[in-house]
Amino acid sequence: MNRLKAVVREPLVQFLVLGGLLFLYFEWRGAGSGPGSTRIAVTPGLVQHLASGFARTWQRPPTDAELKGLVDDYVKDEIATREAQAMGLDRDDTIVRRRLRQKLEFLVEDEALQAPVTDAELQAWLDRHPDSFAAEPRVALRQVYLSAERHGSSLRADAERLLARLRAADPGEDTARLGDPTMLPHGLPLGPLAEVARAFGSDFAVRIDALEPGRWTGPIESSYGLHLVRVDERVAPSRPTLAEVRPLVERELVAERRRTQLQALYDRLLQKYTVTIDMPAPEKTAPTPASGGSAR
Repeated sequence: MNRLKAVVREPLVQFLVLGGLLFLYFEWRGAGSGPGSTRIAVTPGLVQHLASGFARTWQRPPTDAELKGLVDDYVKDEIATREAQAMGLDRDDTIVRRRLRQKLEFLVEDEALQAPVTDAELQAWLDRHPDSFAAEPRVALRQVYLSAERHGSSLRADAERLLARLRAADPGEDTARLGDPTMLPHGLPLGPLAEVARAFGSDFAVRIDALEPGRWTGPIESSYGLHLVRVDERVAPSRPTLAEVRPLVERELVAERRRTQLQALYDRLLQKYTVTIDMPAPEKTAPTPASGGSAR
């Protein structure tokens, strides 16, 4: 009897007995139904959750047969997940890692959407990014085209002579008959600079954006040939008010919130880890032999 009492007092024996009792208790309570366990507990709360998900999708409660199918499918999912984890299929899997990261980041993004944005925050964001939604400059122009094929080596000289004539002419004179025939528009009404780029090319539009209005200028080259151009009107880019672009600013502000909160999350979690990064040594390139000599 004394020997039995001594054995019972051993800490290791007490630990094993207590562990066994806890295991039996959690098995009885259903807590042993997590990963690594062979017990799968389908509780009333889980069944209700499955039924609620079905009702949200189909706008009606499931029938008894449909509910049984939902429960059966859940059990299959649970079995497949546990067996895959037991086989290590979740380790070193890029898709699984990416999905877990997405789920973690979704929690942070939900927090970013919970706090409604205020007009003061939106206006402050717009003030910090004044050019984000600024309307591009607009121009109205006329152009006279000269073809390289028609003029050959005298193209530049002919363009200079025509430019002098245009500058001396009355501003209201019809210039559509001058120059060479082309499918390009002789003039463009007041519109975004992007319209000029679509018609004549982006390099041409950049040159036009720097021209002084009310004066024939050139020659300006495009992929089609040479052009003499007169900018009749120019409207500088304007910055919109918050009322004009509120949905766009709200979208950008919420996206900025998400990025800020995600970065704060990773900065906070990084403090729990010790990260060691060993970069590979740069590859040594073979020296280039000196030219002009001969090997012996």
